[in-house]
Amino acid sequence: TYYARRAASLGLIITEGTYINHPAAWGYADVPHFYGDDAFEGWGKVASAVHAEGGLIFPQLWHLGARRVGTGGPETSEGILSPSGIGLDGSPIGAAASKLDLDSVIGAYVQAAADAQTLGFDGVELHGAHGYLLDQFHWTATNHRDDTYGGDLADRIRLSVEVVAGIRAAVGPDFPICFRYSQWKGGHYDARNFFTPGELEQFLVPLTEAGVSVWHPSTRRYWDEAFDGSPRTLAGWTKDLTDIPTITVGSVGVGSPYRAGAEMDKEVVSSSLAPLLELFEKGEFDLVAIGRAVLSDADWTTKVHNGDAASITTYLKEHEYVLD
Repeated sequence: TYYARRAASLGLIITEGTYINHPAAWGYADVPHFYGDDAFEGWGKVASAVHAEGGLIFPQLWHLGARRVGTGGPETSEGILSPSGIGLDGSPIGAAASKLDLDSVIGAYVQAAADAQTLGFDGVELHGAHGYLLDQFHWTATNHRDDTYGGDLADRIRLSVEVVAGIRAAVGPDFPICFRYSQWKGGHYDARNFFTPGELEQFLVPLTEAGVSVWHPSTRRYWDEAFDGSPRTLAGWTKDLTDIPTITVGSVGVGSPYRAGAEMDKEVVSSSLAPLLELFEKGEFDLVAIGRAVLSDADWTTKVHNGDAASITTYLKEHEYVLD
């Protein structure tokens, strides 16, 4: 019901993170799985409901890795998998993944994507951002490996490249594969994987060649400059370096950046979209991802389109939103 209602005014739904079928993937008890007959029965209904409203839908495929901070997962660090047995804060946690572990992770991602295609989903998104497993391999602070999955950037992205290539081989040439990546990590907002456009290109090009067909660079503020010396955003650099569909995201339609906690004045809704439209006209991105704005108001896009900003239910972090 939740996704179908939003599909009525959004072109594409990307679901919340869903766990792939790997024993170390999960950590929150109330996050859905993307495996098993019961889960697939439910997800099939979700996809059908979204399609009935004229929308498209991708499941977001997720492995937490060492960023297992929720409740409901194993009570100890046993079974937590990461590149080097290091958490985002630099402390030891879990075990460094073996080659057999990584082969199992790749297989789980591939199976989930193939199952999504079978269930009638319109594509998949891989969560390779925010300090979760794939991103832990990308980041030098959590990847201290000395094998072919660590070291220089080409090796640190090898797992992601193999996941994407495996999925592309399984789903064929036309099924969209979206890849979400970020510079920042949970609790580490100044973290960087790439310090120059050239380093970003070394990340983007091999993954695009492996089969990524949509890029989703995650930023806290969509308008922020990605690198010193240029006003171009991370989405703008991504689009420029790959020339494939690119999604921008970050504080769209809300009055304050992520975790700032300030209430949005309703008059900001329409005027605050001017920078977004300007960047779109400059060709920096093709799609806009909206999270909190449509969490609080399922009809946000329709109201903005109709110039009805006054009736928008604004997002406030302290509110508890329930299914409507």
